[in-house]
Amino acid sequence: MAIDDKAGPEPHCREDDDNAPAAAVDDEDTGAQVAPIVKLEEVAVTTGEEDEDPILDLKAKLYRFDKEGNQWKERGVGNVKLLKHKVNGKVRLVMRQSKTLKICANHFVIPTMTVQEHSGNDKSCVWHAADFADGNLKEEMFCIRFASVENCKTFMETVQEVAESQGKKEENNDATVTADLLDKLSVGESKSDSKEDTVVASNTKEAVKDEAKTDEDKKDEAASKA
Repeated sequence: MAIDDKAGPEPHCREDDDNAPAAAVDDEDTGAQVAPIVKLEEVAVTTGEEDEDPILDLKAKLYRFDKEGNQWKERGVGNVKLLKHKVNGKVRLVMRQSKTLKICANHFVIPTMTVQEHSGNDKSCVWHAADFADGNLKEEMFCIRFASVENCKTFMETVQEVAESQGKKEENNDATVTADLLDKLSVGESKSDSKEDTVVASNTKEAVKDEAKTDEDKKDEAASKA
């Protein structure tokens, strides 16, 4: 029988058939488990905000004014928060960078703090504060820019409300302290008055005794003469 030289190659190659089972073996899940070399234990991470309740949380970009360079410098992009302490009621402004979580603003909202709209940009506002973000208390001028006008207005209104409430709280505390001082003063005066009354009473008794002794002496003298 003649061989047709023009016939094409065989549809299946032996070499491919040998490799097929090997690929199947590689993809097969053996179910083996590899134990980790180092075992890491869970560590509780504290942020310092555990004793505070959030009043406001908005995403923004923060700038600080560089007096030496006479220009604004970017401080970071992240979420600005107003946190109220659960015990003393004080409110502080905290902002961390979104990726590194580095603190870029950290100061209390005090009664004298005012936030003003930035001229020429209704999405930004500025304010002064004694900031502690760098670990040292330092006067800073901040500018913060929000994604919308609504967020900027919300921030300004909330800060203003907090500042006013902190002012009323300080007035109430001052009034309480003054009342306590007055109470202590009145109690002290009453005690001193009672002491004076006691001294006067004792002196009166001694005087009566002296007079009684004098009368007895007179009677003795009269008896002796008789």
